[in-house]
Amino acid sequence: MNNAITIDGPVASGKTTVGKELAEKLGFQFLDTGVMYRAVTLAVLEAGIDPHDENLVSERAEHIRIDIYPPSKDDGRQYDVFLDGVDATWPIREDHVRDNVSLVSTYQRVRQALTAKQREIGLHGNIVMVGRDIGTVVLPDAAYKFFLIASVEERAKRRFLETQQSGRKTDLAEIQRSLEERDKIDSSRKLAPLKAAQDAIMIDTNHKSISQVVEEILSHIHIKEG
Repeated sequence: MNNAITIDGPVASGKTTVGKELAEKLGFQFLDTGVMYRAVTLAVLEAGIDPHDENLVSERAEHIRIDIYPPSKDDGRQYDVFLDGVDATWPIREDHVRDNVSLVSTYQRVRQALTAKQREIGLHGNIVMVGRDIGTVVLPDAAYKFFLIASVEERAKRRFLETQQSGRKTDLAEIQRSLEERDKIDSSRKLAPLKAAQDAIMIDTNHKSISQVVEEILSHIHIKEG
């Protein structure tokens, strides 16, 4: 069994913030796989490629370099994301990327390319990896698997506040509509759909602080180890 912790769940369920804090407490590496799909989507759009052109999108995904580092600026970012050597931390959060990332992530070759990179990192162990198919596809033999859930209303509020903190204009109703659409696409895609692994522990994050969720996860880990 791989000594890794997977945290899956829908958009804005708290995966990234919870996973990062959990990794810090355990002294583990942290990887948010979602930013890799956003980076591919940004690369596709910047290259003028139609996101509906599966072949060209897949070719782009197979030839880009994505690097993730600890945050270098105090502007609300949780990490630095570099795309082919250029800081893309905030560009991957822009609306046009958000509106196309779920489509891009449905393509088999895109998922294969990124899954291979993610699995290579994860198999070293001592890592908290978050995403939508980590426990089911990327690291099915992980030691601990968790699946976070929250209402779409709660998740929309979280994303709204996050966007405001970055200084960008946003609309709560539009964010909720976008989340509902992404949930539908992520859950219904044929390849690696969003779903909890059979042995994953479900955690409802509604009205809970990040620290509360982290402590809940730690309690499950300690019980299993005990």
